[in-house]
Amino acid sequence: MPYNFSAIEAKWQKAWADSGIFEVEADPSKEKFYCLEMFPYPSGALHMGHLRNYSIGDLFARFMRMQGKNVLYPIGFDSFGMPAENAAIKNNTAPSDWTWSNIEHMTNQLKNAGYSYDWRRRVETCNINYYKWNQWLFLQFYKKGLVYRKHAPVNWCDKCQTVLANEQVVGDGVCWRCGTPVTKRDLDQWFIRITDYAQELVDCLDELKGWPERVVTMQRNWIGRSEGVHFEMEVADTDLKLEAFTTRIDTIYGVTFVAMAAEHPYVEKFADMTGGEKAAEIRAFARRMASRSTIERTAVGVDKEGINTGFFAINPVTGEKSPIWIADYILTDYGTGAIMGVPAHDQRDFDFARKYNIPVITVVRPKDGPIPDGATMPSAVAADGIACNSGIIDGLPTEEAITKMGEWFEAQGKGKREVQFRLRDWLISRQRYWGTPIPMIYCPHCGIVPVPEDQLPVALPLDVEMPKNGGNPLALRPDWYNTTCPKCGAPAKRETDTIDTFFCSSWYFDRYTSPWSADKPFNKDDAEYWMTVDQYIGGIEHACLHLIYARFFTKVLSDLGLLPADMREPFKRLLTQGMVIKDGAKMSKSLGNVVDPDEIIKKYGADTARLFILFAAPPEKDLDWSERGVEGANRFLGRVWRLVEQSLDDLKNASSVRVPMDALKGKEVRGIKRIIHSTLDRVTRDIRDERQFNTAVARLMELVNALLAFEPKDDTEWQIKREGVETLLCCLSPFAPHITEELWHILGNEDFLSVHKWFEVDKTALVEDSVTVVLQINGKVREQFDVAAGLSKEELIVEVMGREETKKRIEGKEVIKTIAVPGRLVNIVVKG
Repeated sequence: MPYNFSAIEAKWQKAWADSGIFEVEADPSKEKFYCLEMFPYPSGALHMGHLRNYSIGDLFARFMRMQGKNVLYPIGFDSFGMPAENAAIKNNTAPSDWTWSNIEHMTNQLKNAGYSYDWRRRVETCNINYYKWNQWLFLQFYKKGLVYRKHAPVNWCDKCQTVLANEQVVGDGVCWRCGTPVTKRDLDQWFIRITDYAQELVDCLDELKGWPERVVTMQRNWIGRSEGVHFEMEVADTDLKLEAFTTRIDTIYGVTFVAMAAEHPYVEKFADMTGGEKAAEIRAFARRMASRSTIERTAVGVDKEGINTGFFAINPVTGEKSPIWIADYILTDYGTGAIMGVPAHDQRDFDFARKYNIPVITVVRPKDGPIPDGATMPSAVAADGIACNSGIIDGLPTEEAITKMGEWFEAQGKGKREVQFRLRDWLISRQRYWGTPIPMIYCPHCGIVPVPEDQLPVALPLDVEMPKNGGNPLALRPDWYNTTCPKCGAPAKRETDTIDTFFCSSWYFDRYTSPWSADKPFNKDDAEYWMTVDQYIGGIEHACLHLIYARFFTKVLSDLGLLPADMREPFKRLLTQGMVIKDGAKMSKSLGNVVDPDEIIKKYGADTARLFILFAAPPEKDLDWSERGVEGANRFLGRVWRLVEQSLDDLKNASSVRVPMDALKGKEVRGIKRIIHSTLDRVTRDIRDERQFNTAVARLMELVNALLAFEPKDDTEWQIKREGVETLLCCLSPFAPHITEELWHILGNEDFLSVHKWFEVDKTALVEDSVTVVLQINGKVREQFDVAAGLSKEELIVEVMGREETKKRIEGKEVIKTIAVPGRLVNIVVKG
């Protein structure tokens, strides 16, 4: 009976689907477990990164079902987005046709891999039944005051012809999707006030005990909470006041210049007030700086550029005038877009000052040491020490100086202590077609008017022709954007921008709890039962994109009453799996090192592919693809098959009743019983507690070796071997569900192993019959003995002292003292 994996896998995939064993409903009488992977973009086909992600998730889901949990394990597709538009242009097809074709192809791939999803709950974000609720939620956010429109400098990708949120500008200031350098452009855009929740987003990070510390740190840094002073500086000889925010108000005595961002609104004011060639220089410099990436402008060590505006800011403490510069390293994305330059204690300020011959004044000295000379110092010095050259705070330690200076500003009415965040409001407008239409209307009489909820959804037209050079075809469709004002009935126009696709992925996990809900985004009772997600799995690259947005959404939905008031976080535990590497690099079509999952499954079977992925590396580490490793996993499954097949009649005839440990007398049979249950115990902990699947597989390989070597001599021993085989199948089932299901039934079992109760560890079988102890003479190891387990200190001494080897070691010597550690050692101190 050969191991025909293709027939076996097809057989059990159909049996599982026909029986509906993975379909679940909310049941308050059962303990739930919600397992979820980040849903895929339907790019056309699964890659090995997908397979790794979903193999980890399916293992959790199957294990928890066998643990008796009511497991929700859904899947869907994050199916709006730019790749569909690009593919439509390239292949001369409609984005919707390309997307839906890919969804069905990838669905078949996932089914062929044997993943135990509740397929009834499949969600597609491009489905009008889903994006209708995107629009409805947008309107709820708008009514709550969380959505607004403003003219602002935004991140622009020329290749994608759309704006990007700050979180979507990555690496060296490039587009997260295509890698094109990002520039700035002024546009009217829609924003969401995520900053209203910035403090809670920071505070709740401490509650995420099941998240990797690396991700928590990344989010904490991205949100960037800062305590400081917000104050104004008068611009000399004008009526203007320049706002600034600093976390180090104690260094204000060291200000020798003020720097503004190229996008600051005062740039144009200064140019207008200056006129002539200088105005043209200012405007040209500002345009050039605004076109550069954030990384280029802010990197430490990179040559700084600036232009002197000719205007001066008046220091609110000293009354001294400092020149106002426009500097490339100042951004509008953080603070006020203007900073006080303290070159003695900030390296970028120092580099700028040295380049443009601006004075450097030291205002913080080391606790033990002289005041550094601003004229000769080679670099900025630490800003933590003792205030110097600092008026009313001279001589104070840094912490006290900051407090006293902040109090002074408030007492004088010159400033206010406050908290600011690096996090900016979420820019959600996209000048793209394949996304959720923003449900807003522009009326020449009424202004901006929301689409009434009873007129939702605003349907995306599917009969579009994509512009060859990119851009949004909705803006070219007057038949779609021309409409009437819901308030006055006058001719009006629809918003042609669509919503950032991260909006779609910020609540899809709620929709899974009741995807058939037609009158609301999801049923609150179902969400209350299933949420939060107990185990979430995905790439760390989403730490400051999807994961922040999803946390924010959950808090808002809770405040809107759509989720329980105390449900403030979406994901209890987070696992960020590593990449799949081949030939030293991440798998990529451009590198030619891609391995097709379909080919691997066709050649070796889904169980082999899954087992290799779970065994080759710990889940959070990168996995180095190895064809030899795949072949090794396949050989192991062949050994499991032969373990059952070569003794099938004896195993089937053996009773499945468990034999207690105290009924077993022989050393060998007691030893195999102990191996069976210690393996079960350790594998259970590897999966449930440690999330170390590779070590679990290694233990199962050792169990197979032990079972193959064990040759039963009577019916009782065959019972033990059957117990071992069935324990192996139980433990291996979440890793390789098809072969284990087949062998389970071949042995005569009639229920599905996939939902069979996880085997219980026999604690008595874990107790060793004997232990190895060492004999030490004067602290040096001389012998090793196997002795009965559980001996007391006195019993162990008697046992060891009675051994012939011990007697020879101490013959002719005086025993001074004997020390015993039960189960470990006996140390005899001798003289002579």
